[in-house]
Amino acid sequence: MTEQIPIETLHPTIRMLSDEQIQAIHQTSLDILSRTGIVMKNETARRLLLDAGAGESKDPSTNSDQKRIKIPEYLVMDAIASAPSRIPMHNRLGQLTMPLEAGKVFFGPGSDCIFTIDIETGERRKVTAEDIRRIAHLCDGLDQMDFTMSMGNPSDAPAMDIYIHEFISMIRGSVKPTIYTANNRKDMEDIYRIACAVAGGEAELREKPFMMLYGESISPLLYPDESVDKLLFCAEKGIPVTYPPSPNTGGGGPITLAGALALGNAECLVGLLLTQLVRPGTPFLYGMNTAALDMKSAIVSYGAPEWPTGMAAWTDIARTYNLPVWGAAGATDSKVVDAQAGIEASITIMTAFLTRCNLVHDVGYIEYGTTSSMEMLVIADEIIRDVRFIMGGVPVSECTLAREAIHRAKPGGGFLADDHTLTTGSGPSGDQS
Repeated sequence: MTEQIPIETLHPTIRMLSDEQIQAIHQTSLDILSRTGIVMKNETARRLLLDAGAGESKDPSTNSDQKRIKIPEYLVMDAIASAPSRIPMHNRLGQLTMPLEAGKVFFGPGSDCIFTIDIETGERRKVTAEDIRRIAHLCDGLDQMDFTMSMGNPSDAPAMDIYIHEFISMIRGSVKPTIYTANNRKDMEDIYRIACAVAGGEAELREKPFMMLYGESISPLLYPDESVDKLLFCAEKGIPVTYPPSPNTGGGGPITLAGALALGNAECLVGLLLTQLVRPGTPFLYGMNTAALDMKSAIVSYGAPEWPTGMAAWTDIARTYNLPVWGAAGATDSKVVDAQAGIEASITIMTAFLTRCNLVHDVGYIEYGTTSSMEMLVIADEIIRDVRFIMGGVPVSECTLAREAIHRAKPGGGFLADDHTLTTGSGPSGDQS
């Protein structure tokens, strides 16, 4: 009998941008960096850029002595080439559970909500440190949640130490990888010491990282001192970092999505460049946030179609750069977990899978990202499970074609008792039960 050659399974995907569109956005971003320039408030980063070959000139938008850094194309391209295409994220047990690489999609909650929905009373109230631990524990038990984020700022913690309390609460609640936020370098140092103690030492943490910093610049084109300082700290220690700007259309970015993408790409690439100047090969997760700013309320819309459209586009750009990529899904603008919440979560989750965005956060957000909901997390977990099944495609092989089972079947008799049915899983995958 002729040997059967396996047939590759098609996994559904979408592209939002053509090659020509990606190139146009890329060239515009390079022009923004080399001609328009950025305002860098961190002196260490400023010196890094100037020593590497960037220029400096007076900021034409102000009457002060403020200056802009102009970054040449070759620095940006060298940084893209230097950054790894894969970030191997581990859990706290040292197991590789979240390899951020081409084709892999992972989901988890978001950070820093002001409010939460009390699961016992249904009351909307301020977040506590115990809420953060409980949400992390819930994520630990949900099969489709691959990492944890705080989902709140604890109102019962000292104001200057809330991010340290968030981190402690998350690792108390879950062993899954942790995406964390911080206030400044002091926070970073304290959190790093805790993480090293958990991992067994600095070398162990660098070899098997279980934590990633989430930080942001300020759109358009402003890099605050403390924000950049956190980024530099991660590069010094070899900690994975994501630094997505938020050029939301009509707010921090132009009203057009293409303009917001060009600006966000430029801003993200500055973060990438800084990490590579400090330590070439620093794990850097590319991405941005380009949601629409509601012009009536001045609120960023988490459920509007502009966000998943933008995510699909910047994922196309990341793929061109061969970088792992950040995104968002599973959130809603609704103030309650209702039909609107289900629709908005489903559309964004489906888009995240179709784009093959690697790390997808904000699952479980309601009310424009101000409130966390454990109910929403559980519902989104079910949506992710169903969409993941669909994205598995239809394997076609000698086993799944069921040639012999069809040959054995009595016309009109069915397949309920056939060996093929008993030994092969149901559904399109054909996996063993």
